[in-house]
Order: sequence, then structure tokens, then C-alpha cells
Amino acid sequence: MRILLAEDDLNIAGHVRGKLEAEGYAVDTLAHGPDIWERGEDGGYAAIILDLGLPGLDGLSILKRWRQDGVETPVMVLTARGSWMERVDGFEAGADDYIPKPFRAEELLARLKALLRRAGPRFQIIKSAGRFTLDEATRRVTFDGEALDLSPLEFRMVAYFIERKGEVLTPLELASHVQGRDDDSAKNAVEAMIARLRRKTESGAIETRRGFGYLLPDDPS
Repeated sequence: MRILLAEDDLNIAGHVRGKLEAEGYAVDTLAHGPDIWERGEDGGYAAIILDLGLPGLDGLSILKRWRQDGVETPVMVLTARGSWMERVDGFEAGADDYIPKPFRAEELLARLKALLRRAGPRFQIIKSAGRFTLDEATRRVTFDGEALDLSPLEFRMVAYFIERKGEVLTPLELASHVQGRDDDSAKNAVEAMIARLRRKTESGAIETRRGFGYLLPDDPS
């Protein structure tokens, strides 16, 4: 599940991103208002964490534009502005939740999970492909009904395979999505992760298309 983190404070962004990734979320971090507005318009995010004090275009203006343009992605406002009037402005602009700074990352994670649950069927919580089943709410993956003990990176890889079920994914594409890198070192790490996942399941659970990449079949024989 991919989250857009719109925050120009590098310390806060790094801390929040680390906590989200440790929970298995894939996170895109941006700091410049116009870039954030454009990326959010494209959709594809399960939720957006949006700071209001952004350079170039403030978060409240971005949120209003998204809602005017029909963007329905759940938005959690994260800001140092704490007065009740400013919170009302945020909710009236289309915010789904509001967390004032300073905050605890544990609270942000709990409220993000609640926000995703409230989003309902627009973002399917339980997904399946082949012999894998993913429960986004509990961050749990099963194989033939048995729970798997996965690291956050392994979880993100399985989640991406399920999202792209039936498609051949190159090692570099997997590295870019799972690790945010596409160099040779990341490619080697992907191959090692594939090997670990096969040991935790079965050798044929993830297919290899030699010279192309890997495939999680939607309906394995």
C-alpha cells in the first residue's frame, strides 16, 4: 500500500517515513507544494499525509484543489497550526483527519490505519493472488492459509506482487518499488529476497521468467 508523505521538514519526514516503512508501507516523500499537488492529482495512493506549511503552494490550497478536481484520496493533515479555527478550515477543505505537531509516530500510525479502514471498499483491504492473501488492515500475509513471518521489505514485495498479479516484474522495478533504489546492489537484494520468500513458501510460488523477471501467477496450476 503506497502512501504520499508531503512534508518539508526533513527530520520529521525521515522519522515518519521510517516508521511507515517499518510497518510495510511504501512511501513517496515530497517537500515542494506544486510537485505534491501534481502527484496527488495522479491518484494511486491509499492515503496522503499532508503538511500545511509547504513551500511554493500551501497544503490547504493543495487540498482544496484536489477536492475541487474530484480527488477522493483520504488526506491526513499534519501541521504545527493548532487553533480550532485552523482545524475547522482543514476539515472544510476536505481533510479526513488532523494531527497537530508535535505528535507521536505511534498515534499517527494508529490513526492512519483507522483512516484506511474508514475509506471502505475504495481501497480493498484483503487481496489475493495465487496462493497468497494479504490483509492490509493487520499487515498480515498468508500462504495457503498459513501466516508468514515477513520483514517489512518482504511484506512490501509480496504486496506489490499481489497488486501487479499476473504481470512479469523486472528486478529493477521491484528494487525501485520495494527499496526506493534501482542500482545493481538493490537488484541483488531483490534476488536474495525472492530466494527467502521461496524458502518460506514453496519454490514455485513465485515464478521466474528467465531474462525478464518474476511473476506471481493469479491462478497457479
